[in-house]
Amino acid sequence: MSNLSEKVLGNNKPDAKRSKKDYRDKYFIKDIENITGIKAYTLRIWEQRYGMLVPKRTDTNIRYYEEDDLKYMMNIAMLNANGYKISRIAEMSRDEVQRRTLSISENSSSHQHQLSALSSAMFDFDEKEFNKVLSINILKLGMEETTVNIIFPFLQHIGVLWLSGSIHVAHEHFITNIIKQRMFVAIDQLNVLPHPNAKKFLLFLPNGENHELSLLFASYMLRSRGQKVTYLGTSTPLDDLNKIYKLHNPDVVFCAITNANASMPVQVYIQTLSRNWPNTQILVTGTQVVKRRDLKIPSNCRVITSPDDFLVILDQLSR
Repeated sequence: MSNLSEKVLGNNKPDAKRSKKDYRDKYFIKDIENITGIKAYTLRIWEQRYGMLVPKRTDTNIRYYEEDDLKYMMNIAMLNANGYKISRIAEMSRDEVQRRTLSISENSSSHQHQLSALSSAMFDFDEKEFNKVLSINILKLGMEETTVNIIFPFLQHIGVLWLSGSIHVAHEHFITNIIKQRMFVAIDQLNVLPHPNAKKFLLFLPNGENHELSLLFASYMLRSRGQKVTYLGTSTPLDDLNKIYKLHNPDVVFCAITNANASMPVQVYIQTLSRNWPNTQILVTGTQVVKRRDLKIPSNCRVITSPDDFLVILDQLSR
């Protein structure tokens, strides 16, 4: 399973030197570059040549931009990427720039355009627009392809912005909650009967883990293929796992390990799962597993590095 969604949502914290007010009111030129992809020197040239933006300055004479400026530059970046010359964009009003950008977003099948549209909705905290972009893509591509090609790359981009301090935790909470809601709805709407040779899967996150997008997507992929799923969700203690395992006797156990757990290192946790359930196939994913090269993986465990990897293993298990 792709670990992109968890990769961006771990224990990393933004720069403590920035206040909440800075995040809400000020974007510095490096933030604009990170978010829009427009290089800082290009932005300065556009400012000087076309007067497109007039940055404000802090008390210490540092240039900064406000949220409306950021949204404007995001729209400019999309228009420019779609063949609009910067000199032509400079002649447009901000309202016209926004209208043309929305038109491109709604009619384009480009994944990059969809990522830009999601980013714009996120910065506006516009739930209606965010859901609209997701709905358009789900109708065109289906839930699975939308998740792999739109949602996970978007979350990876958000992770870069989070780590650079260009966005704050409210943005992350806003978009992940919407995506989780869409995942739950998609799973609920599945009308697939269990396959005659269906395996029983037990899905969970270890105690202390709360980022469940990869787990939800695994559940969707399994259910849509007629597999049987027992979904435990986040932060499941080992003692409870053992009790549930005895009740359900699953063929396959699937978990994602994203955060480092000081009370039980990843290597010890995997070995514990393997030892407790020696005759069960155990699938593990998450940054604490995928990015580690020093882990010793027991014979009844497999590391999942991507959705395609998961499908290959699922096909092997179904034979």
